[in-house]
Amino acid sequence: MTSSIDRRALITGASSGIGQATAIAFAKAGIDLVLVSRSQAKLDAVAQEALSFGVDVQTCAFDLANVDQVRAQIETLVSQVGTIDILVNNAGMGYTGGLAEMPLSDWQRVIDLNLTSVFQCIQAILPGMRTQKRGTIINIASIAAHQTFPDWGAYCVSKFGILALSKTLAAEERAHGIRVVTLSPGSVNTPIWDTETVQADFDRAAMLTPDIVADVILQAATMNDRAVVEEMILMPNAGTF
Repeated sequence: MTSSIDRRALITGASSGIGQATAIAFAKAGIDLVLVSRSQAKLDAVAQEALSFGVDVQTCAFDLANVDQVRAQIETLVSQVGTIDILVNNAGMGYTGGLAEMPLSDWQRVIDLNLTSVFQCIQAILPGMRTQKRGTIINIASIAAHQTFPDWGAYCVSKFGILALSKTLAAEERAHGIRVVTLSPGSVNTPIWDTETVQADFDRAAMLTPDIVADVILQAATMNDRAVVEEMILMPNAGTF
């Protein structure tokens, strides 16, 4: 169920994959956008497509892995663009490697980007949502938030953490009119499988597509304000991790 109320969404990791698809899905639904990612050039390309649907689009390129700067940067961004009604915490990284041999620096890198940066984005956005007594926070987790996989330990821990963060946040913010949604997709055919930190051989043709995931995110964001689906697991029919 969509609404005619003007809304603005901030999407992290918006330059590719699920974030890019969500940005376009939101634009088609008439939702104004604030897009965050590391690459300004890629953000500009997404923004150009989104603008064709007649919405306002703002972009900001910075690295969410620099967690000591995230809250301040998001707060500055919000002060420039105005209140955020929908926050989609999508940015993250994949990582494969056994726990016994994993360097501490790699462990911290995964936790920083996949979990701590989400926490910092939430802290930056909450005051505005509390003021207007309305808002939706959608955290993208993974099926790895619900079951563990060998050699995916750091990733699983980060996604289990997202689930716990979301559940706690929902309990704390419900009285302020803020909805918190956790979406846990199975494997999605995105560029994460091409990154140097992921060594895995799956049938990508059997995976979910970013567009399928984006449609579910849009439904969660635009349902009636009096309802919330707090937790969703979205799997490909093939059952692929």
